[in-house]
Amino acid sequence: MIKANSIKTPIRIARIRSSTAARPFPFLSLSASSAFLKMAPVATAELSTAPAIVEAKKSVASNAAAEPPSAYTKNTAILHRTPYQPPTAVSAEGLYFTLADGSRIVDAVGGAAVTCIGNGNPVVKQAIKDQVEKLSYCYNMQLTNEPAEALAKLMLEYAPGAFEQVAFVAGGSEAMEAAVKLARQYFYEINQPQRTNFISRQLSYHGNTLGALALSGHPSRRKVYEGILNHDSFHHVSPAYAIRFKKAGETDEEYVARLAQELDDKFQELGPDTVIGFVAETVVGATTGCVAAPKGYFPAMKAVCEKYGALFILDEVMSGMGRMGSKMHAWQTFGDNVSPDIQAVAKGLGGGYVSIGAVLMSPRVAKGIREGSGYFFHGHTYQAHPITAAGSLAVQKVIKDDDLLTKCAEAGEYLASRLRATLLDKSSIVAPYVFDIRGGGLFWGIEFELGEKKTPKPFGALLQAKTMEKGLIIIAMAGSLEGGKGDYAMLAPPYNVTKEEIDTIVRIFNESVEDLVKEYLV
Repeated sequence: MIKANSIKTPIRIARIRSSTAARPFPFLSLSASSAFLKMAPVATAELSTAPAIVEAKKSVASNAAAEPPSAYTKNTAILHRTPYQPPTAVSAEGLYFTLADGSRIVDAVGGAAVTCIGNGNPVVKQAIKDQVEKLSYCYNMQLTNEPAEALAKLMLEYAPGAFEQVAFVAGGSEAMEAAVKLARQYFYEINQPQRTNFISRQLSYHGNTLGALALSGHPSRRKVYEGILNHDSFHHVSPAYAIRFKKAGETDEEYVARLAQELDDKFQELGPDTVIGFVAETVVGATTGCVAAPKGYFPAMKAVCEKYGALFILDEVMSGMGRMGSKMHAWQTFGDNVSPDIQAVAKGLGGGYVSIGAVLMSPRVAKGIREGSGYFFHGHTYQAHPITAAGSLAVQKVIKDDDLLTKCAEAGEYLASRLRATLLDKSSIVAPYVFDIRGGGLFWGIEFELGEKKTPKPFGALLQAKTMEKGLIIIAMAGSLEGGKGDYAMLAPPYNVTKEEIDTIVRIFNESVEDLVKEYLV
């Protein structure tokens, strides 16, 4: 049983320390301050004792009249998502960031699996510049625009016949919020207004807006807002997390059948004709770290939905748009090629160049809307923005022209092989603590199991701090399982990452884990 009260509130801490050790990249000059980056939850009690930004030793020439540049903005006016001041990035190229003090760091996770083609691509930059010269903005309830229309048609081509229409938004949480509202509108339009319930999964994350957060099974992110979340229309069943929850001796087929029966039972509990749909991440991202469902899971879940006339809805905000390699949609490779009725995408759609998300709808859903009101009741001021659409189109052009779906799959195989060869080597002091290495394409998770051993802060928090200290950005999280188990790290470099860059990423990552094992576990 997953207990909500055993899951920690996400205060994220990672310390950067100056080091004289040899590094493959110029990183954090001695003038840089100690800092803390997001992504690693620690207990609420630690907030009051979280380290302040501590000045590192400064390397100042004896004749210098002033302090060297700092990597940090002083007296920030931004209310950050972290309880500390993050370093300031001033430029980027590929997967390298340059900070305000001139130091460079390597981003091994694309921010949050966003930068799929890296930073600074000239094709995308030119497309955005050209669009600014032509048309910078028009309101979507008054006018449409060429880039948005072209992008919508292109997105339908990625899975011919699976989708009929597209609605644009400004990001992933908005995409999931729009998916929820579209699903509800569909049943309103076809005269089934009694359908008001959604079923999603524990250990899921669908976004930070209130509807998307209610849909999520992520207790630590829900905790602050629990009192205002909708508990009447949002319900949860078990995750498809075989390595943790499959019973001893149970086959994958039996495990899938058990989960399908649980979903069926939930329909019966709520009333089959009251359920709008079942919602799942094709590959789970931020809660458990790149967990794919066992083969046969998605066909079984969709079959239950079809049995009761409900919608099958997929969240590919993180795992979609080519991130899993070979195909544009994760369900085409990691979902048994089972197409959804509604799908949300974002991150890789704009590649970090523009803020954009989208909701794709099947012919069934499009027909229901078309034969009803004929339009989407939901909307925002900046959806279908011409500049974001132009930027997104250019990102998609680069992916196609540079054959990056193929390269993503190939690079992913190499990354997986290097991770396994390095972290699971029999002579490695790290191997006993590596519980699982899983993923696909360039979306990989490494889960740790410490057994009875303890660290002063969650292992994920310590690991993210250590890699950052060495000049490598990753996502690392404290475990979401009972007792704090399940600490994991996630790697998601751009689709055009080189073998040399992968070698460096894996080496620094392994060195960081080794350092923590030596310091705390042996």
